[in-house]
Amino acid sequence: MGDMSASAGLPGLFAWVSKAVRVGCLIGVLGMQSSAWAQAPDRSQDQTQNQTHNQAPFRLETAVNAPDWLTLRGETRMRYETLDGQFRAGGSGGDQLLLFRSLLLVEADTGPVSFGIELQDSRTYLGDADTPLSSSFTNPLDVLQLYARMDALPGLLGQGSDSQLVLGRQTVSIGSKRQIERVSYANVIKSFTGAHWTHEATRGDQLHLVYVVPTGRFPDIRADLDANRLSGDEEQWGRRIWGVHYRRPDILPGMVSDLWGELFAYGLNERDTSDVPTPNRSYVAPGARLYRKPIAGRWDLDVEGALRQGRRRATSDPGDTQPLDVNAAMLIAVLGYVFDAPWQPRLSLEYYFASGDDDPNDLDFDQHERLFGGRRTDLNNTSIYGPLTPANLSALGFRVQVTPNARWDGWFQYHAASLASDTDQWVIARLRDPSGQSGDFIGHTLDARARYWLVPDNLRLELGASALIYGGFTKDVPDGPDGDVTLFGYAQATISF
Repeated sequence: MGDMSASAGLPGLFAWVSKAVRVGCLIGVLGMQSSAWAQAPDRSQDQTQNQTHNQAPFRLETAVNAPDWLTLRGETRMRYETLDGQFRAGGSGGDQLLLFRSLLLVEADTGPVSFGIELQDSRTYLGDADTPLSSSFTNPLDVLQLYARMDALPGLLGQGSDSQLVLGRQTVSIGSKRQIERVSYANVIKSFTGAHWTHEATRGDQLHLVYVVPTGRFPDIRADLDANRLSGDEEQWGRRIWGVHYRRPDILPGMVSDLWGELFAYGLNERDTSDVPTPNRSYVAPGARLYRKPIAGRWDLDVEGALRQGRRRATSDPGDTQPLDVNAAMLIAVLGYVFDAPWQPRLSLEYYFASGDDDPNDLDFDQHERLFGGRRTDLNNTSIYGPLTPANLSALGFRVQVTPNARWDGWFQYHAASLASDTDQWVIARLRDPSGQSGDFIGHTLDARARYWLVPDNLRLELGASALIYGGFTKDVPDGPDGDVTLFGYAQATISF
């Protein structure tokens, strides 16, 4: 890995600059809010809030009088998390973590081609030996995106269609984001290097063609993660991802209005390199989705499924040469309704299935792995918590969402979570009973989130809480956690500029 910390003072300098930017933006945004209040001391609270909401948000490119061809956009985020009752194998007691993430995008539009660079600085503090730190939490100052984008190219979807081609290091999100996603809640955003060619027809059809390699994030050694040590990210050239994803709006206009249909296929091909050993996965995963957007006064729908076939090895050990046949699947089904009433409450029933491996001793690997898609939106709050992931999972539940006004929103969700296979691993906890005698019920999960724009489009506050009430498997599995419940909470502030 390219070590960028040869100078003893450099990491401290970058950390100081990053913190100074956060504090400066917070002072500027709060100062703007205070000014807005000061201009109307005799108005009611509601009138003041309406005035503030209608006021143009602070933007960096406006503040520095950037030319029209230059885009400057950024975000800095602070989050404190606390957990009581560790459920992971080998863990004990509670945990806490303080997380910072700053993003800065600079893009120059030269006409036929736009060139962009986005920096990401992700740091963590207050963790201890039991904190499950990884490169998903910590990634001090690095290049998240470095790309060239060509717009208004001819498209492949008939007359009038156009396309956009992005080349270089980039983030990718398509459709539901369950197959590939630019994450939002995680402290470190994943990026990929390659090509993403998007075609769009006049009626709204979209065709995405993707061929990329993932970016390996560093540091990835525990001591370096604890120290927030600077170390450059590198492309993992031995791992190739490809995707073909077609989206079509209003596929049944005479029966169900505004129903989207999607067909896709994604693939992963790996080979070992001197720096990155892999399980030599070779996957193809075709799938489909039906989606109807939530709108007040009607039913909505989200059903997505995918099959995954191919081969892999059991581990990334170079000495492991035994190939395993892969036959895995995932399915999510959501049926919801938005009531045309104050707060626009939405109630939905949800089921998530991701296959598990039934026999650990045969030459098949049937567990559905989460590769490059998200999990927080569908399942639970994540980070140092996040007991559920779409791998060896069967979870039935419901969700309630409310939007009292343009500033407030919130949701609560519940799942009764089980292992799809009682002989396979509970992936996040790394607990397994190969005999199946511990049962399959992980437990009851409860998750909630509330957000409020303190300064509209500039400063957003967020609170979240979760609970995992242990089921039979969690209580009986060998080396399982003590106690009966895991509790988690977080507080977050995000400044957008």
